[in-house]
Amino acid sequence: MSNADLAARRDTAIARGVGMLTQVYAERAQNAEVWDVEGNRYIDFAAGIAVVNTGHCHPKVMAAVTEQMGRFTHTCHQILPYAPYIRLAERLNDKVPGDFDKKTVFVTTGAEAVENAVKIARAATGRPAVIAFGGGFHGRTFMGMSLTGKVAPYKAGFGAMMPDVYHVPFPVALHGGSVDASLAAIDKLFKADLDPARVAAIILEPVQGEGGFYPAPAELMRAIRKLCDTHGIVMIADEVQTGFGRTGTLFAMEAYDVAADLTTMAKGLGGGLPISAVTGRADLMDAAGVGGLGGTYGGSPLGVAAGNAVLDVIEEENLCARANALGARLRQRLETLRESTPQIVDVRGPGMMVAAEFNSEDGQAPDADFANRVRLEALSRGLILLTCGVYGNVIRFLAPLTIEDAVFAEALDILDAAVTAAKGA
Repeated sequence: MSNADLAARRDTAIARGVGMLTQVYAERAQNAEVWDVEGNRYIDFAAGIAVVNTGHCHPKVMAAVTEQMGRFTHTCHQILPYAPYIRLAERLNDKVPGDFDKKTVFVTTGAEAVENAVKIARAATGRPAVIAFGGGFHGRTFMGMSLTGKVAPYKAGFGAMMPDVYHVPFPVALHGGSVDASLAAIDKLFKADLDPARVAAIILEPVQGEGGFYPAPAELMRAIRKLCDTHGIVMIADEVQTGFGRTGTLFAMEAYDVAADLTTMAKGLGGGLPISAVTGRADLMDAAGVGGLGGTYGGSPLGVAAGNAVLDVIEEENLCARANALGARLRQRLETLRESTPQIVDVRGPGMMVAAEFNSEDGQAPDADFANRVRLEALSRGLILLTCGVYGNVIRFLAPLTIEDAVFAEALDILDAAVTAAKGA
C-alpha cells in the first residue's frame, strides 16, 4: 500500500469538498510523531488542528477509553445516563472562568457546541440576533458558516446564510485595525441597522484560530463585556481551538480580567475522541426547555472517559506551563529567523498557540505563496505544518504539549531549514 494508491482511491470515493492538506496517509502515531503507510516518519505540528494537545495515544487517555469500552460504548445519556458524564460536567463547571454558578451540556463537535450556545442565548434572552467578528471561525454548519468571518472556502457556493448574523472587524493592528475601530463599527451597527435590544449574543475567539492566530486585545474583551452588560447580551467565548492548555492556561479567557457568560469547547477536550461542550451561567444554561439540548451521541461514554483523562494529564504533567515553555522556545527561534527573513512580518501567540505571518519581501502585501513554500519544504523534511489566515499567509504551530524536548529541537531545526529553502526557491 502506498500514499499514491490511497490518494487515487480517495479521489474516487470521497467527496471533493473534504479538503486535504497533505498526501501523507497515517498508519500509526505516538505523542508528536506520525508514521505513514510507507513507513515515513513525520513530526506533527498540527496535532489534528489542536486536538491531541496531550499527544497521540497518550497512555492514560488510551487506558481510560479502553476501560470504558469494556463496560459499554453507548447508551445515549438522555436514555440511560452515566456517572462519568456528571463528573466531567462538574469539573468543567469548576474550571471554566467565571465566578458564578455554572452548568454544562455535552455534544459532539465544535460547530455543534457553537450552535447550542446560540440556541441557549436565544432561549435565555428571547432575542434573535448574533454579532461575530471578521476572520473568526465557528464551524461548517449553517449557523457556524454564518458566524464565520471568511467566505472562501467555508461559505462559497452554499447559498444564503442564516439571518440576523452581523459581522464587525476584528482589531488586527498589522492590517490597520484597532479596538477603537471595532467598537466604532459596533456602535455604527447599533445606530444604523440593529437595535441592541434584538441582540442575543456576541461571540468571539480569545485567539482567532483559522483567522490567523490573532489574540484579542484585553481592551476589546473588557469593552465587549461592558456592552453585553449594558444591553443584556450574552457574551460567548469560543474556546474550541484555544482550550485545554494550548495558550498556557487551561482556557485562554483566564488571561483576561473578565469572563464570558457561555464558553464553547471541543478539540483538545477529547484527546482525539469526538466530544464538545458548552459551559456557562446556570440560569442561562437552564433557559432551554427539557429536550431542547443534547443529541444521540452527545457526551458519548468514550469521549467523556477521554475528557476526564485529558484533564488529569494536563494537571499531572503541568501542561499549561509546558505550553508556555515550548512557545517561548519557538518564538525565540522564529524571531532569530526573522532577523534574516524579511518575509516574516510578525511572530505572535500565547503559550504554544504560535503563528508566523509572511508578507512579500518588501513587507507590503500578504504572501500566501511564501507561507505555502515553507509548509511544503517542511513537509519534505518530515515536519507537518498548517497555514491559516484570511490571506492564507500565516503558519500556525500546534505541536502536542507533550512533545519530547529532543523531537521539538529536531522540529525547530527542520523549520529553520524550510524557511531558508523557501527564500531560495
